[in-house]
Amino acid sequence: MHEVGIISSMLKTLERVKVEEELTHIDKIVVEVGELSGVVPHYMEQCFPAAVYKTPFEDLKMELELAPGTIQCLACGKLFPFHGIQWKCPDCESEKLKPVEGTGLLIKEIHGK
Repeated sequence: MHEVGIISSMLKTLERVKVEEELTHIDKIVVEVGELSGVVPHYMEQCFPAAVYKTPFEDLKMELELAPGTIQCLACGKLFPFHGIQWKCPDCESEKLKPVEGTGLLIKEIHGK
């Protein structure tokens, strides 16, 4: 479960932003999770309370937004949305595919004062 490590890295980023932006408190973050990122949003939500426990971010709220995944067929060039475990092109049925969108994870918004 690498979600704990990801949350830990996010907290370090928030510490840096808090200092750089001279914030006294960060109330909420919005995190965009790509459908093809390898991160499981449900695990992020489950791990979050333990990861922030007894830290300066103990009362921080996290909102997750799912970014849809898009795949490109390397054989015919078709772009199509990712649906579950579909790893064949719907047009030519090639399995030579690459993810082109929805592969990242980023802190989209930081709400603080």
